[in-house]
Amino acid sequence: MQFSYSWLKTQADTELSADKLEHLLTMSGLEVEEAETAASAFTGVVIAEVKSVEKHPDADRLNVTQVDAGTGELVQIVCGAPNVKAGIKVPCSLPGAVLPGNFKIKPTKMRGVVSNGMLCSAKELGLPENGVDGLLVLPQDAPVGANIREYLDLDDTVFTLKITPNRADCLSIKGIAREVSALTGCAFKQPEIHAAPITGSRKQPVQIDAPADCGRFISRVIENVNARAATPDWMKQRLERSGVRSISALVDIGNYVMLEIGQPMHVFDADKLSGSLHIRRACESEMLECLNEKTVSLSENTLVVADEKGALSLAGLMGGAASAVSDDTQNIVLEAAWFAPEIIAGKSRQYGFGSDSSFRFERGVDYRLQADAIERATELVLQICGGEAGEMVEALGRLPENKQVELRLGRLKTVLGVDIPAEQVETILQHLGLQPEKTAEGFRVTAPSFRFDIEIEADLIEEIGRVYGYENIPDDYTSGRLKMLALPETRRPRFAVYNEMAARGYREVVSYAFVDEQWELDFAANANPIRLQNPLAAQYAVMRSTLIGGLVEILQNNLNRKQNRVRVFEIARVFSKGSDGLFVQNERIGGLWYGAVMPEQWGEKTRNADFYDIKADVENLLKNKAVEFVKTEHSALHPGRAANIVSDDQVIGFVGELHPKWLQKYDLPQAPLVFEIDMAAVLEREKTRYQAVSKFQPVRRDLAFVMPETTTFEQLQAALRGVQSDLIREITLFDVYRGVGLPENMKSMAVKVILQDTERTLTDDMVEEIVQRLIAAAETVGAQLR
Repeated sequence: MQFSYSWLKTQADTELSADKLEHLLTMSGLEVEEAETAASAFTGVVIAEVKSVEKHPDADRLNVTQVDAGTGELVQIVCGAPNVKAGIKVPCSLPGAVLPGNFKIKPTKMRGVVSNGMLCSAKELGLPENGVDGLLVLPQDAPVGANIREYLDLDDTVFTLKITPNRADCLSIKGIAREVSALTGCAFKQPEIHAAPITGSRKQPVQIDAPADCGRFISRVIENVNARAATPDWMKQRLERSGVRSISALVDIGNYVMLEIGQPMHVFDADKLSGSLHIRRACESEMLECLNEKTVSLSENTLVVADEKGALSLAGLMGGAASAVSDDTQNIVLEAAWFAPEIIAGKSRQYGFGSDSSFRFERGVDYRLQADAIERATELVLQICGGEAGEMVEALGRLPENKQVELRLGRLKTVLGVDIPAEQVETILQHLGLQPEKTAEGFRVTAPSFRFDIEIEADLIEEIGRVYGYENIPDDYTSGRLKMLALPETRRPRFAVYNEMAARGYREVVSYAFVDEQWELDFAANANPIRLQNPLAAQYAVMRSTLIGGLVEILQNNLNRKQNRVRVFEIARVFSKGSDGLFVQNERIGGLWYGAVMPEQWGEKTRNADFYDIKADVENLLKNKAVEFVKTEHSALHPGRAANIVSDDQVIGFVGELHPKWLQKYDLPQAPLVFEIDMAAVLEREKTRYQAVSKFQPVRRDLAFVMPETTTFEQLQAALRGVQSDLIREITLFDVYRGVGLPENMKSMAVKVILQDTERTLTDDMVEEIVQRLIAAAETVGAQLR
């Protein structure tokens, strides 16, 4: 929300400096993003009247002017502006003046003719040009010799506020003035609304066909207007300082009323309408050309204003070109309506464009403001464009109901920690327009029509706190007891996981929970993802069920920035549909490793990371948990380099190399390694148990087994671990061999077996007995001792 301080002062009688107001608004929750003067700094510019203009004797494009700058004598100035002529009043910078950019004015000769100053354009003063080529022409009543900064109020401060979505009431001068009144106690001067004299006979019938979407719609016909009338300078100035470009008098009036009191409006050309206006849902694939020259295909979830022929405008968003006013318009229809925020929300994203109106409607507009807006706009139209106003026609749908909220003074003191007198609380509520009624415990407040955010007691406490001033609440020590919570031994601290990943060289990333639908199909084989009704964009249409897509996108971004070694991880939620039809949210940790294991260096040969490198990272992450890696097939992963991560016979995640078919599709020079694990499983850990260190020497036996290529080490390991013995301390694979001496399609795997007893030294017979049992166990999976 952008506005000028001078306009605000017309409704809030405050004498605060701009700096103090900026601080006050920010501390009350209305963050001031910018506070700047209306024009760049310059000095020495006055109002002058051009008395005569003659052609320069030695330059076709220059003129020699004599101007009255209030100095008591005429000043000769050479000027090249195309619109200079005798009789106009313009800004004049005399010798000694300093213009924006530290441009200093001094007497000079231009093609042999002395020029004692410069006549200025809007651009040269750092002001909006508004399409004017040449000098800034001032009104004829501008006082000659007056300082231009004072005349145009160029030292006015322009504020830009960052209004949160719950404070739509502050998207107008009226709303901000009400806030300033509550914060400072100054008088709140509401805009005077005068009923227009009814001199016209035409009416515009209105019918609401979607009462849940449109609570009120008011129309008024004004006949015989002058659409070519010029917008007054005072209105242009206020619009420009509010960041709104002046277009035409009729359009400017609608924008002005919206900024002044907060009600978006629209103006139709009455002679382009057919029959009654209908507020209805659009027909599927109904077409509408909008004022921005875009033609859109409407969906059934869109509210439109239509006549007997078809849709005229996107309700609350933008008008249509077919019914727009032009310079030839003679009769107009003013529209002011209240649309339910839910029906407007998301339409800007859906159709790819928004407006100041939609910004306000989707946050909530005062549902009692429409008649005042029509009267105020009528007053301005009659004043600027002339015409005869007809009677207002009002149609009603379903309007919100005022809510009553109880405020307990005891609860107020408990939450804020300060005892605010009841009289001061009542005054604050009154200044906020909240209509307090005294009760035994405090006050009963009826939420006004312009405050959709007042619903519970906490909302009122927040209002009291921010107006009272958080700076005025004294600091104090916490009076309650702090209780240390014990961390279960079987649960790992979350920060330990982050630290572990960082220690392994991974950087944390954050990606969107809504993703491209194609990612779900490619990386999760999910053809029926959870779809969003109003996605931010087409590529964010569904909720993710895997983290892989976001990690691959982050890899692409890094590769585009010439990063050839990437290790990233993300801890976030994924979303799926449960068997009962409800949505399920699970937290997972996902990781991606791309490129060389080590940075390029002279002492070690460059080697790209492979499946076993990332598997080692996963094992380290799950070192407090017994897990197995079981070969699997996964839509995202290479068919021969993928494994499920299994714990207690439950699949808790997967790890592997990205499938080759996705490398070309996602423009990846080589395959990254990825993993994804349920975060709940990562946070679980087995309870630490004491195990005495044996005093007796361990025994090592190396066993090499020959087996078919189809037999995995996981199968062999499971068989060997199935041998029940307290003497077996370790079984580790240390060699895999294929080649000479082995039959075709066979391989050899050699394992190291460590045996040890805590009570005695092992004998050869004891060792041999266990080794034979291990050999027998291996034979159950088709492995033979080599």
